[in-house]
Amino acid sequence: MDFLNNLRQKLEQVRGLGLIGFGDISGVIISSIFWFYLASVIEPSEYGDIHFFLSIATIGSSIALFGTQDSITVLTAKGHKIQSGLNVISLGISSITSLCLIIFFQRIDIGIIAIAFVINTLSIGELLGKKQFFKYAQYNILQKILTLVLGIGFLYAFGPSGIIYALAISYAAYLIRIIKTFQEVPINFKLIKEKSNFLSHNYIMYLVGSFGSQIDKIIVVPLLGSAVLGNYSLALQVITVFTIFTTILFKFLLPQESSGIQNRSLIQIVIIISVIISLVGIFLSPLVIPNFFPKYVDAGVAIQIMSLSIIPVTITTICTSRLLSQEKSKVVLIGGLLGLFVLVSGILILGSMYGTMGIAISFVLTAISKAIYLGLMVKKYERSIN
Repeated sequence: MDFLNNLRQKLEQVRGLGLIGFGDISGVIISSIFWFYLASVIEPSEYGDIHFFLSIATIGSSIALFGTQDSITVLTAKGHKIQSGLNVISLGISSITSLCLIIFFQRIDIGIIAIAFVINTLSIGELLGKKQFFKYAQYNILQKILTLVLGIGFLYAFGPSGIIYALAISYAAYLIRIIKTFQEVPINFKLIKEKSNFLSHNYIMYLVGSFGSQIDKIIVVPLLGSAVLGNYSLALQVITVFTIFTTILFKFLLPQESSGIQNRSLIQIVIIISVIISLVGIFLSPLVIPNFFPKYVDAGVAIQIMSLSIIPVTITTICTSRLLSQEKSKVVLIGGLLGLFVLVSGILILGSMYGTMGIAISFVLTAISKAIYLGLMVKKYERSIN
Protein backbone atom coordinates (compact mmCIF):
# COMPACT_ATOMS: atom_id res chain seq x y z
CA MET A 1 0.00 0.00 0.00
CA ASP A 2 2.84 2.39 0.85
CA PHE A 3 4.48 1.56 -2.48
CA LEU A 4 1.27 2.41 -4.38
CA ASN A 5 0.87 5.67 -2.45
CA ASN A 6 4.48 6.65 -3.16
CA LEU A 7 4.06 5.76 -6.84
CA ARG A 8 0.84 7.78 -7.06
CA GLN A 9 2.56 10.72 -5.38
CA LYS A 10 5.53 10.54 -7.77
CA LEU A 11 3.23 10.40 -10.81
CA GLU A 12 1.29 13.40 -9.51
CA GLN A 13 4.55 15.30 -9.02
CA VAL A 14 5.69 14.47 -12.56
CA ARG A 15 2.33 15.56 -13.96
CA GLY A 16 2.43 18.84 -11.98
CA LEU A 17 5.97 19.61 -13.04
CA GLY A 18 5.13 18.76 -16.63
CA LEU A 19 2.15 21.14 -16.66
CA ILE A 20 4.14 24.01 -15.15
CA GLY A 21 6.96 23.26 -17.57
CA PHE A 22 4.64 23.18 -20.56
CA GLY A 23 3.00 26.46 -19.52
CA ASP A 24 6.26 28.26 -18.78
CA ILE A 25 8.30 26.95 -21.71
CA SER A 26 5.48 27.68 -24.18
CA GLY A 27 5.02 31.11 -22.60
CA VAL A 28 8.71 31.99 -22.72
CA ILE A 29 8.99 30.86 -26.35
CA ILE A 30 5.97 32.93 -27.41
CA SER A 31 6.97 36.06 -25.46
CA SER A 32 10.61 35.74 -26.56
CA ILE A 33 9.51 35.68 -30.19
CA PHE A 34 7.77 38.98 -29.55
CA TRP A 35 10.66 40.63 -27.66
CA PHE A 36 13.32 39.39 -30.09
CA TYR A 37 11.22 40.53 -33.06
CA LEU A 38 10.69 43.90 -31.40
CA ALA A 39 14.45 44.27 -30.85
CA SER A 40 15.08 43.52 -34.53
CA VAL A 41 12.77 46.27 -35.85
CA ILE A 42 13.28 49.18 -33.42
CA GLU A 43 16.34 51.08 -32.24
CA PRO A 44 18.22 50.00 -29.08
CA SER A 45 17.28 53.32 -27.43
CA GLU A 46 13.56 52.72 -28.06
CA TYR A 47 13.89 49.15 -26.78
CA GLY A 48 15.64 50.49 -23.70
CA ASP A 49 12.94 53.12 -23.07
CA ILE A 50 10.19 50.47 -23.11
CA HIS A 51 12.05 48.36 -20.55
CA PHE A 52 12.76 51.43 -18.43
CA PHE A 53 9.07 52.28 -18.07
CA LEU A 54 8.15 48.63 -17.54
CA SER A 55 10.66 48.58 -14.67
CA ILE A 56 9.01 51.65 -13.14
CA ALA A 57 5.60 49.93 -13.39
CA THR A 58 7.00 46.71 -11.90
CA ILE A 59 8.33 48.54 -8.84
CA GLY A 60 5.00 50.36 -8.50
CA SER A 61 3.13 47.05 -8.55
CA SER A 62 5.58 45.56 -6.03
CA ILE A 63 4.82 48.35 -3.56
CA ALA A 64 1.13 47.43 -3.85
CA LEU A 65 1.61 43.65 -3.48
CA PHE A 66 1.31 43.06 0.26
CA GLY A 67 -0.08 39.70 -0.82
CA THR A 68 2.98 38.51 -2.71
CA GLN A 69 2.88 35.52 -5.02
CA ASP A 70 5.04 33.43 -2.68
CA SER A 71 2.96 34.32 0.40
CA ILE A 72 -0.28 33.31 -1.31
CA THR A 73 1.29 30.13 -2.70
CA VAL A 74 2.65 28.97 0.66
CA LEU A 75 -0.43 29.84 2.74
CA THR A 76 -2.91 28.51 0.17
CA ALA A 77 -0.93 25.26 -0.10
CA LYS A 78 -1.24 24.93 3.70
CA GLY A 79 -5.02 25.33 3.50
CA HIS A 80 -5.37 28.94 4.74
CA LYS A 81 -8.18 30.82 2.98
CA ILE A 82 -6.39 34.16 2.90
CA GLN A 83 -6.50 35.06 -0.78
CA SER A 84 -9.48 37.45 -0.87
CA GLY A 85 -8.26 39.54 2.06
CA LEU A 86 -4.83 39.93 0.49
CA ASN A 87 -6.43 40.72 -2.86
CA VAL A 88 -8.45 43.57 -1.32
CA ILE A 89 -5.37 45.11 0.29
CA SER A 90 -3.14 44.72 -2.76
CA LEU A 91 -5.69 46.00 -5.27
CA GLY A 92 -6.52 48.96 -3.03
CA ILE A 93 -2.87 50.00 -2.74
CA SER A 94 -2.29 49.38 -6.47
CA SER A 95 -5.03 51.88 -7.36
CA ILE A 96 -3.19 54.57 -5.39
CA THR A 97 0.28 53.73 -6.75
CA SER A 98 -1.10 53.59 -10.29
CA LEU A 99 -2.57 57.07 -9.95
CA CYS A 100 0.75 58.36 -8.58
CA LEU A 101 2.66 56.86 -11.54
CA ILE A 102 0.26 58.41 -14.05
CA ILE A 103 0.56 61.86 -12.46
CA PHE A 104 4.34 61.76 -12.00
CA PHE A 105 5.32 60.38 -15.43
CA GLN A 106 2.36 61.82 -17.37
CA ARG A 107 1.78 58.40 -18.94
CA ILE A 108 -1.48 56.47 -18.53
CA ASP A 109 0.03 53.21 -19.85
CA ILE A 110 2.43 52.88 -16.89
CA GLY A 111 -0.43 53.14 -14.37
CA ILE A 112 -2.58 50.62 -16.22
CA ILE A 113 0.12 47.98 -16.54
CA ALA A 114 1.10 48.39 -12.87
CA ILE A 115 -2.42 47.25 -11.90
CA ALA A 116 -2.24 44.47 -14.52
CA PHE A 117 1.00 43.18 -12.91
CA VAL A 118 -0.73 43.08 -9.50
CA ILE A 119 -3.73 41.12 -10.84
CA ASN A 120 -1.39 38.69 -12.60
CA THR A 121 0.74 38.04 -9.50
CA LEU A 122 -2.22 37.53 -7.15
CA SER A 123 -3.86 35.05 -9.54
CA ILE A 124 -0.71 33.02 -10.16
CA GLY A 125 -0.02 32.74 -6.42
CA GLU A 126 -3.43 31.19 -5.84
CA LEU A 127 -3.25 28.82 -8.82
CA LEU A 128 0.14 27.47 -7.71
CA GLY A 129 -0.91 27.25 -4.06
CA LYS A 130 -3.95 25.17 -5.01
CA LYS A 131 -1.71 23.09 -7.28
CA GLN A 132 -4.00 23.88 -10.22
CA PHE A 133 -1.11 23.50 -12.62
CA PHE A 134 -3.22 22.87 -15.72
CA LYS A 135 -5.15 26.13 -15.23
CA TYR A 136 -1.88 27.91 -14.53
CA ALA A 137 -0.52 26.69 -17.89
CA GLN A 138 -3.71 27.77 -19.69
CA TYR A 139 -3.66 31.30 -18.26
CA ASN A 140 0.07 31.72 -18.88
CA ILE A 141 -0.04 30.60 -22.50
CA LEU A 142 -3.11 32.74 -23.24
CA GLN A 143 -1.41 35.83 -21.82
CA LYS A 144 1.74 35.23 -23.88
CA ILE A 145 -0.26 34.70 -27.08
CA LEU A 146 -2.05 38.00 -26.44
CA THR A 147 1.35 39.64 -25.83
CA LEU A 148 2.57 38.48 -29.25
CA VAL A 149 -0.60 39.29 -31.21
CA LEU A 150 -1.50 42.58 -29.51
CA GLY A 151 2.14 43.67 -29.20
CA ILE A 152 2.88 43.38 -32.91
CA GLY A 153 -0.53 44.81 -33.81
CA PHE A 154 -0.11 47.85 -31.56
CA LEU A 155 3.49 48.31 -32.75
CA TYR A 156 2.37 48.84 -36.35
CA ALA A 157 -0.79 50.74 -35.39
CA PHE A 158 0.69 53.15 -32.83
CA GLY A 159 4.47 52.66 -32.94
CA PRO A 160 6.66 51.77 -29.92
CA SER A 161 4.45 53.98 -27.69
CA GLY A 162 1.63 51.44 -28.02
CA ILE A 163 3.60 48.45 -26.70
CA ILE A 164 2.90 48.95 -22.98
CA TYR A 165 -0.84 49.35 -23.63
CA ALA A 166 -0.81 46.03 -25.52
CA LEU A 167 1.02 44.30 -22.67
CA ALA A 168 -1.49 45.63 -20.11
CA ILE A 169 -4.46 44.33 -22.09
CA SER A 170 -2.82 40.89 -22.38
CA TYR A 171 -3.35 40.33 -18.61
CA ALA A 172 -7.14 40.84 -18.81
CA ALA A 173 -7.93 37.11 -18.40
CA TYR A 174 -6.43 37.11 -14.89
CA LEU A 175 -9.09 39.63 -13.80
CA ILE A 176 -11.71 36.88 -14.24
CA ARG A 177 -9.68 34.72 -11.84
CA ILE A 178 -9.63 37.48 -9.21
CA ILE A 179 -13.42 37.89 -9.41
CA LYS A 180 -13.88 34.13 -9.03
CA THR A 181 -11.64 34.13 -5.94
CA PHE A 182 -13.78 36.81 -4.30
CA GLN A 183 -16.87 34.66 -4.96
CA GLU A 184 -15.33 31.49 -3.51
CA VAL A 185 -13.18 32.73 -0.59
CA PRO A 186 -14.55 35.05 2.13
CA ILE A 187 -12.51 38.09 3.12
CA ASN A 188 -10.72 37.28 6.39
CA PHE A 189 -8.60 40.08 7.82
CA LYS A 190 -8.24 38.18 11.13
CA LEU A 191 -6.21 35.48 9.37
CA ILE A 192 -4.04 38.15 7.78
CA LYS A 193 -3.34 39.55 11.26
CA GLU A 194 -2.39 36.07 12.51
CA LYS A 195 0.07 35.62 9.63
CA SER A 196 1.27 39.22 9.64
CA ASN A 197 4.84 38.32 10.64
CA PHE A 198 5.32 35.96 7.71
CA LEU A 199 3.44 38.27 5.34
CA SER A 200 5.45 41.33 6.37
CA HIS A 201 8.81 39.60 5.98
CA ASN A 202 7.73 38.18 2.63
CA TYR A 203 6.45 41.59 1.49
CA ILE A 204 9.71 43.34 2.34
CA MET A 205 11.62 40.48 0.73
CA TYR A 206 9.50 40.83 -2.40
CA LEU A 207 10.10 44.58 -2.48
CA VAL A 208 13.85 44.04 -2.16
CA GLY A 209 13.75 41.37 -4.86
CA SER A 210 11.73 43.61 -7.15
CA PHE A 211 14.06 46.55 -6.63
CA GLY A 212 17.00 44.19 -7.17
CA SER A 213 15.60 42.94 -10.48
CA GLN A 214 14.59 46.39 -11.77
CA ILE A 215 16.96 48.92 -10.20
CA ASP A 216 19.67 48.10 -12.74
CA LYS A 217 17.44 49.32 -15.60
CA ILE A 218 16.42 52.44 -13.70
CA ILE A 219 20.02 53.39 -12.86
CA VAL A 220 21.38 52.63 -16.35
CA VAL A 221 19.24 55.18 -18.24
CA PRO A 222 20.42 58.35 -16.40
CA LEU A 223 23.94 56.92 -15.99
CA LEU A 224 24.66 55.49 -19.45
CA GLY A 225 21.62 56.16 -21.66
CA SER A 226 18.74 54.22 -23.23
CA ALA A 227 20.89 52.57 -25.91
CA VAL A 228 23.04 50.81 -23.29
CA LEU A 229 19.86 49.69 -21.51
CA GLY A 230 18.59 48.36 -24.84
CA ASN A 231 21.67 46.13 -25.20
CA TYR A 232 21.48 45.02 -21.57
CA SER A 233 17.71 44.33 -21.82
CA LEU A 234 18.26 42.11 -24.86
CA ALA A 235 20.91 40.17 -22.91
CA LEU A 236 18.48 39.84 -19.98
CA GLN A 237 15.81 38.49 -22.32
CA VAL A 238 18.21 35.77 -23.45
CA ILE A 239 19.10 34.93 -19.83
CA THR A 240 15.36 34.71 -19.06
CA VAL A 241 15.09 32.01 -21.72
CA PHE A 242 18.16 30.24 -20.31
CA THR A 243 16.77 30.21 -16.75
CA ILE A 244 13.32 28.91 -17.67
CA PHE A 245 14.00 25.51 -16.05
CA THR A 246 14.97 27.27 -12.82
CA THR A 247 11.74 29.31 -12.89
CA ILE A 248 9.70 26.15 -13.43
CA LEU A 249 11.53 24.42 -10.60
CA PHE A 250 10.70 27.19 -8.11
CA LYS A 251 7.00 27.30 -9.02
CA PHE A 252 6.80 23.53 -8.56
CA LEU A 253 9.00 23.18 -5.46
CA LEU A 254 7.45 25.92 -3.32
CA PRO A 255 3.93 24.41 -2.98
CA GLN A 256 5.41 20.89 -2.81
CA GLU A 257 7.86 21.68 0.00
CA SER A 258 5.24 23.77 1.78
CA SER A 259 3.17 20.56 1.87
CA GLY A 260 6.15 18.59 3.25
CA ILE A 261 7.25 16.93 -0.01
CA GLN A 262 10.93 17.07 -1.07
CA ASN A 263 12.38 16.37 -4.54
CA ARG A 264 16.17 15.85 -4.31
CA SER A 265 16.59 13.93 -7.60
CA LEU A 266 14.72 16.64 -9.51
CA ILE A 267 16.98 19.33 -8.02
CA GLN A 268 20.09 17.42 -9.15
CA ILE A 269 18.74 17.14 -12.71
CA VAL A 270 17.97 20.87 -12.93
CA ILE A 271 21.48 21.78 -11.68
CA ILE A 272 23.03 19.61 -14.41
CA ILE A 273 20.77 21.26 -17.02
CA SER A 274 21.82 24.69 -15.70
CA VAL A 275 25.50 23.85 -16.19
CA ILE A 276 24.86 22.78 -19.80
CA ILE A 277 22.81 25.90 -20.59
CA SER A 278 25.49 28.13 -19.05
CA LEU A 279 28.10 26.62 -21.40
CA VAL A 280 25.78 27.06 -24.39
CA GLY A 281 25.37 30.77 -23.57
CA ILE A 282 29.10 31.30 -23.21
CA PHE A 283 30.10 29.67 -26.48
CA LEU A 284 27.17 30.34 -28.85
CA SER A 285 26.05 33.92 -28.10
CA PRO A 286 29.01 35.62 -29.88
CA LEU A 287 28.09 33.68 -33.02
CA VAL A 288 24.32 34.22 -32.92
CA ILE A 289 23.73 37.80 -31.69
CA PRO A 290 25.73 39.72 -34.36
CA ASN A 291 23.87 37.91 -37.15
CA PHE A 292 20.33 38.43 -35.82
CA PHE A 293 20.73 41.73 -33.93
CA PRO A 294 23.49 43.73 -35.65
CA LYS A 295 22.43 46.99 -33.92
CA TYR A 296 23.03 45.48 -30.47
CA VAL A 297 26.82 45.35 -30.62
CA ASP A 298 27.42 44.90 -26.88
CA ALA A 299 24.71 42.33 -26.15
CA GLY A 300 26.77 39.29 -27.26
CA VAL A 301 29.58 39.85 -24.74
CA ALA A 302 27.03 40.67 -22.02
CA ILE A 303 25.24 37.35 -22.62
CA GLN A 304 28.54 35.47 -22.37
CA ILE A 305 29.28 37.04 -18.99
CA MET A 306 25.71 36.77 -17.65
CA SER A 307 25.51 33.09 -18.58
CA LEU A 308 27.86 32.48 -15.63
CA SER A 309 24.97 33.51 -13.35
CA ILE A 310 22.70 30.61 -14.36
CA ILE A 311 24.18 28.11 -11.90
CA PRO A 312 24.13 30.43 -8.83
CA VAL A 313 20.60 31.56 -9.78
CA THR A 314 19.52 27.90 -9.76
CA ILE A 315 21.11 27.37 -6.33
CA THR A 316 19.41 30.52 -5.02
CA THR A 317 16.05 29.28 -6.32
CA ILE A 318 16.42 25.91 -4.57
CA CYS A 319 17.46 27.53 -1.29
CA THR A 320 14.69 30.13 -1.45
CA SER A 321 11.96 27.51 -1.92
CA ARG A 322 13.38 25.48 0.98
CA LEU A 323 13.51 28.48 3.33
CA LEU A 324 10.11 29.92 2.35
CA SER A 325 8.42 26.54 2.77
CA GLN A 326 9.62 26.69 6.40
CA GLU A 327 8.39 30.33 6.60
CA LYS A 328 12.00 31.54 7.05
CA SER A 329 11.28 34.63 4.96
CA LYS A 330 13.55 36.86 7.06
CA VAL A 331 16.63 34.93 5.91
CA VAL A 332 15.58 35.26 2.26
CA LEU A 333 15.03 38.96 2.86
CA ILE A 334 18.60 39.41 4.11
CA GLY A 335 19.86 37.54 1.04
CA GLY A 336 17.86 39.89 -1.17
CA LEU A 337 19.28 42.96 0.58
CA LEU A 338 22.79 41.59 0.14
CA GLY A 339 22.15 41.04 -3.57
CA LEU A 340 20.66 44.52 -3.97
CA PHE A 341 23.71 46.12 -2.33
CA VAL A 342 26.11 44.19 -4.59
CA LEU A 343 24.09 45.01 -7.73
CA VAL A 344 23.77 48.76 -7.12
CA SER A 345 27.42 49.08 -6.06
CA GLY A 346 28.55 47.10 -9.09
CA ILE A 347 26.53 49.17 -11.57
CA LEU A 348 27.70 52.47 -10.12
CA ILE A 349 31.36 51.39 -10.11
CA LEU A 350 31.78 48.79 -12.89
CA GLY A 351 28.96 50.15 -15.07
CA SER A 352 30.49 53.61 -15.09
CA MET A 353 33.88 52.14 -16.05
CA TYR A 354 32.95 49.41 -18.56
CA GLY A 355 29.38 50.14 -19.70
CA THR A 356 27.26 47.12 -20.65
CA MET A 357 30.10 44.72 -19.75
CA GLY A 358 30.39 46.23 -16.27
CA ILE A 359 26.63 45.87 -15.69
CA ALA A 360 26.81 42.23 -16.80
CA ILE A 361 29.65 41.53 -14.34
CA SER A 362 27.60 43.15 -11.56
CA PHE A 363 24.68 40.88 -12.45
CA VAL A 364 26.86 37.78 -12.03
CA LEU A 365 28.41 38.97 -8.75
CA THR A 366 24.91 39.58 -7.39
CA ALA A 367 23.80 36.04 -8.25
CA ILE A 368 26.92 34.50 -6.68
CA SER A 369 26.65 36.50 -3.42
CA LYS A 370 22.98 35.51 -2.91
CA ALA A 371 23.66 31.84 -3.69
CA ILE A 372 26.53 31.64 -1.20
CA TYR A 373 24.59 33.33 1.61
CA LEU A 374 21.35 31.37 1.17
CA GLY A 375 23.23 28.10 0.68
CA LEU A 376 25.03 28.60 4.00
CA MET A 377 21.73 29.44 5.73
CA VAL A 378 20.01 26.30 4.43
CA LYS A 379 22.90 24.15 5.70
CA LYS A 380 22.71 25.91 9.07
CA TYR A 381 18.98 25.23 9.48
CA GLU A 382 19.25 21.63 8.28
CA ARG A 383 22.08 21.05 10.75
CA SER A 384 20.01 22.47 13.61
CA ILE A 385 17.02 20.26 12.68
CA ASN A 386 19.19 17.15 12.52
